[in-house]
Amino acid sequence: MLAKPTMSRLAQRLLHDTSGVSVIEFAIVTPFILSIALYGIELAYFNSVDMKMSEIALSLADNASRIGQTDNSVITPTVSETDINEVMRGAQEQAAGLEFQTRGRVILSSLERDGASGKQYIHWQRCYGNLDRESAYGNDGDRNGLTGEVLAGMGNGPTQVTAATGSSVMFVEVFYEYAGLFGDMFVGDRTLHKEGAFLIRDQRNLTPGVTGNGGTYPCT
Repeated sequence: MLAKPTMSRLAQRLLHDTSGVSVIEFAIVTPFILSIALYGIELAYFNSVDMKMSEIALSLADNASRIGQTDNSVITPTVSETDINEVMRGAQEQAAGLEFQTRGRVILSSLERDGASGKQYIHWQRCYGNLDRESAYGNDGDRNGLTGEVLAGMGNGPTQVTAATGSSVMFVEVFYEYAGLFGDMFVGDRTLHKEGAFLIRDQRNLTPGVTGNGGTYPCT
């Protein structure tokens, strides 16, 4: 058994021993530093995905507006199912690595002005992706603006997009179910919604809508 003076000296040595202070401090602050780092990584990833969805919406609307732009025939070009397939393929390439086929939805609508009534309506609509979402503005069937509710225009901004007589607006809606890198620890799962619109670039025969066969992107 240690003598009391020896135990007293040992207690004093332990009291003044600072050799493990830095290790203890590191163990205390490490969870906070790690949490901040992981939070920063999650926010950076969320912002990159959010920006990617915006880019897809704008690029798809832009590409759809250029359909027939390089057609040198004397016949005014129409939109074909092959054209739709190509612009949707572009969206697929842009969304590579994000599992967009299962977690996303692209809705491409041709917003036009009816010559007889002057109403805005959705002439045709095509979709890509398995996410269960519908257009916020209607469809090309029973809610196209000529049937169902009146369609004032498309877009969730203060001023909605409208089409002029004899022209068309390629309007795109993109939906994507975001899942965080670290689950919902920092950013909860949510559905991103982006929109893009471009006026068609050249004269286009709007009467037949989409022509041809081989369409693989119906909005069912």
